[in-house]
Amino acid sequence: MIYVLSHRHDCFWFKDNTLFHDLVQHGKTIIKIGEEYKRSDEEFIKAFRNKYSDPLPPAWMIMEITSFGTLSMLYKNLSPSREKREIANHFGLSDSVFETWLHSIFYLRNICAHHTRLWNRSLSIRPEMPRSPKKTWLVNKNIRNSRTYFMLSMVRFLLQTVNPTSRFTEKLKALLDKYPNVDPKAMDFPIGWENESLWETRE
Repeated sequence: MIYVLSHRHDCFWFKDNTLFHDLVQHGKTIIKIGEEYKRSDEEFIKAFRNKYSDPLPPAWMIMEITSFGTLSMLYKNLSPSREKREIANHFGLSDSVFETWLHSIFYLRNICAHHTRLWNRSLSIRPEMPRSPKKTWLVNKNIRNSRTYFMLSMVRFLLQTVNPTSRFTEKLKALLDKYPNVDPKAMDFPIGWENESLWETRE
């Protein structure tokens, strides 16, 4: 978002309400960003405050301290555009699917952060199934987007871009082995899930 939108517009694109389709929501998001800016004790933020009188720093600074939930809302509220599609395409998804995935990961993060039960839960926030992803995805499409397995598959998919050498697969398998009393079927793991190309261990 920082790279694409700053190059196409300017470093304060996030304040430009002409780029967003819900002006009321955009106003709320800017207030939220301002609150996060005031709370930050990062050294680079302190240095900016000491040197400049601008109410907010440029995108490449403010987005580093903006919460994932705020970033998710900022992306969701972007008007349909080439830039919005380009951001999603970087991760191998359409913009409509990427939007629901960001919101779902924010929801997933909150479940984990608050130590709420996840393993056999039916999730109320349901991400879209990608129709033509540009990176490795699940061959088995008979899975529910309301269960943990789908969410974990989303994370694995995005890691192909974010961190291709991630050991997420190995760590997940080790966790399941450590707690054999937890039934993977309750999370909607299909039989043979570990043989899916998405879950293959990458060197």
